Order: sequence, then structure tokens, then C-alpha cells
Amino acid sequence: IAEWYKGFRQDCPDGRLTADSFVKIYSKCFPAGNVGEFCDHVFRTFDTDKNGFIDFKEFLLAIDVTSSGTPEEKLNWAFSMYDVDGNGWIDLEEMTKLVGSIYKMIGTHQTQTHLAKYEAEAKERAKGIFKRMDINNDGKVTKEEFTKTCLEDENLIDLLTPPSAECHIQ
Repeated sequence: IAEWYKGFRQDCPDGRLTADSFVKIYSKCFPAGNVGEFCDHVFRTFDTDKNGFIDFKEFLLAIDVTSSGTPEEKLNWAFSMYDVDGNGWIDLEEMTKLVGSIYKMIGTHQTQTHLAKYEAEAKERAKGIFKRMDINNDGKVTKEEFTKTCLEDENLIDLLTPPSAECHIQ
């Protein structure tokens, strides 16, 4: 913890990680992609007190959950990220936003043609995932549906949460 704190203070001398700094750090992990949208979602989820920055406590809790939490803890965190408006469920629009942001982050988009193709693929992928997760077909994915579906399909959680273990401040 002392090493993490040292690294955090080195990167954030005032003890506050801003959204812009977060994007810069994440960009190093995905240099070919566009991380902006995805970072907005991750930052919002890490900033638990919603004050516009991540302090060391929030940083430490986020690292703990995302790197060494139980599958259920990781899924609860991921659900919070996908539930953009915080209403307790995920709708198709929210799923599409997050899946699209992952596609933009991982892929390279030199041309408008590539961008359009990735957006179309992301939309279709989001629809398919949403349909699988919306067990009772009510147009909403609850935390229970999200968790149950992901626990039954390990590949799904890998798809919904791109690798970020190397994206730590230090």
C-alpha cells in the first residue's frame, strides 16, 4: 500500500486524480484506441463520492475490487459502470454506450469507414448481450440478471470489462 501511495502522490501531487489525468494514464495502456468514452464510465464508477476526482482511498478500493475482488464483487463493480444513470438496472442504450466505448478503445479508427463498421458491430454485440442478460424480457437488466448471466459464461465478463490490470498509477 505504501508503494501505491507513493506512486499515486507522484502522479497526483495534490492527492486528486482528475478525469483528464485518468484518461492520460489509460491512454498509455491502449495507445491505438480512443479511451475517452470508456474512461468517463470507469472514472464515474471509481469516483464513489461523486466530487469530480479520485482520492487515494477511492483509488485503493477500486484497485482492490478490480484486481483481487471475488467474481461477485467484480461483477457488482461492472454493473455499476454499465448502469450509467444509477437507476438500478441497465437498459439497451446503456449497454450499447459501454460496449461501443470498449470497441473504440480497443480498435483503431483511422478512417470513417472503420469507425462506422466498429459502431455497427458494437451495436449488434450490445443487442446480443442484452438479450441474453434480460432473462425475463422486460427491457431491463437487473444486477441479479447481470451477475447470473456473467457467472454462467466466463467469456462474457472478459468481453464486458477489457483488460486493465496494467493500467495502474505508479
